[in-house]
Amino acid sequence: MKGILGRKAGMTQVFTLDGNLIPVTVIEVQPNVVLQKKTTETDGYDAIQLGYEDVKEQRATKAAIGHAKKANTAPKKYIRELRADEMMDLEVGSEVKADLFAPGDVVDVTGTSKGKGFMGQIVRNNGTIGPKSHGSGHHRHVGSLATNGRNNGVVNKGLVLPGQEGGYTTTNQNLVVVKSNAEEGYILVKGNVPGPKKGLVIIKSTVKPVKQVKAETLISYTGGSVEEELEKATAAINEQLAAEAAEKEKLEAAKKKAASEARKNK
Repeated sequence: MKGILGRKAGMTQVFTLDGNLIPVTVIEVQPNVVLQKKTTETDGYDAIQLGYEDVKEQRATKAAIGHAKKANTAPKKYIRELRADEMMDLEVGSEVKADLFAPGDVVDVTGTSKGKGFMGQIVRNNGTIGPKSHGSGHHRHVGSLATNGRNNGVVNKGLVLPGQEGGYTTTNQNLVVVKSNAEEGYILVKGNVPGPKKGLVIIKSTVKPVKQVKAETLISYTGGSVEEELEKATAAINEQLAAEAAEKEKLEAAKKKAASEARKNK
């Protein structure tokens, strides 16, 4: 496993040479610094500690300043520990950049979801509204909590009730990296990720079996005109259509040949 810290910048869309639109989340990824390495011999497990975003020394504690000086860097605003076995060869003080992940890598992104305050059980737990007619009096209530005939009037733990909605750590799994750029410091991830804009996120290798998929070729508007890119896209689409037509002709020829042989056998 490997991972990196970043900030959610927002969502946009990119286009492939085939003309497909991909909705992506832009994650700002400035260089992460390895602040500490933990090993089985010294700590009982293997992990690395990453720091993200500098903090002025007058706003940091002496302990944080001393900890950062061991890595020859400034105190960090965010410090997270990752059980990243693929990154254990990094030394303290090394920088981890956005090119840690390549297009096609499948990742899990962890963040803090948007807090929505106190919510009733209809909104919070997707409950069903009661009947609105004949004076039932039960519209947006919780409903029966405990039944003497079934569980002796005991309210079991985990029952869906009104309460705080959002503001908790959540992970979106099986997201695909569409593009990464270490120079400009960003990673494009297909789909949405948890949290608000400017929220801290952690990008890690997925825990699912499929770790990588085929990378999409994106239209680039740098280094050439829009007309050139459109011509490339048109050529790619025409090539695909020609391949499909050739496959169709091959199938039709096979069918005709089979029909002809069947008539001869009669």
